[in-house]
Amino acid sequence: MKIGLIGFGKTGKAVATVLLQNKNFSLKWVVKRSRTLENRITAEYLGIDSEETGKIYSSETTPIAALLDNQPVDMIIDFSSGSGIYTYGEAASKRKIKIISAISHYTKKEKDFLESLSKLTTVFWSPNITLGVNYLLFASKFLKKIAPWVDIEIIEEHFKGKDGVSGTALKIAEALDVEKEDINSVRAGGIVGKHEVVFGFPFQTVRLVHESISREAFGSGVVFVAENLKDKEAGLYNFEDILSPYFVG
Repeated sequence: MKIGLIGFGKTGKAVATVLLQNKNFSLKWVVKRSRTLENRITAEYLGIDSEETGKIYSSETTPIAALLDNQPVDMIIDFSSGSGIYTYGEAASKRKIKIISAISHYTKKEKDFLESLSKLTTVFWSPNITLGVNYLLFASKFLKKIAPWVDIEIIEEHFKGKDGVSGTALKIAEALDVEKEDINSVRAGGIVGKHEVVFGFPFQTVRLVHESISREAFGSGVVFVAENLKDKEAGLYNFEDILSPYFVG
């Protein structure tokens, strides 16, 4: 499966590392905003022993449409920014290239844009693409269904400097009917990401916790999503669409 990666920050590098080590995927190129590292071979830069020769390009100097024509891919993985979708979305959808977005926050405008792109190609979006946190979300929804009257608290912890409430915590809150203002946020040190849902029952407490130990967890999630998305037709998908079949029967 030929992959193009948009975004090459800390998480983007970790995702690239996982993809380069998976024989089922071919990382054809990486696009980042600045010209730093331009034309470097991705595997070489990351110090990975790989036959992949995909290079790093800058969006400042390489038009995405030309890149898609000269080095076509099956899927684009987006770990850039909320506005990144506008740089490649239209060009990718017209070429029927599948899109996997792992952007934490989108405004209604971006969500509507994703919806329009999904009319032409397969589009997936999850504010947190790790498998574990989506299992946590599933389990939380099931427990809330069993005991809709239970007290619920959501705690999210991330590295110092991360702006705003995490998109994952907001998604969990929405699924469990918890107000955004009631989410408890912690910012300290270099915490990669931790989410905890506390269910307060009379005389007992249930805690569901997911913690990302390494950013490579996002790469593993990308691999899982890509493998489950490859045969999907055009449309807008989320993690629940992909996980639901595994819970049937």
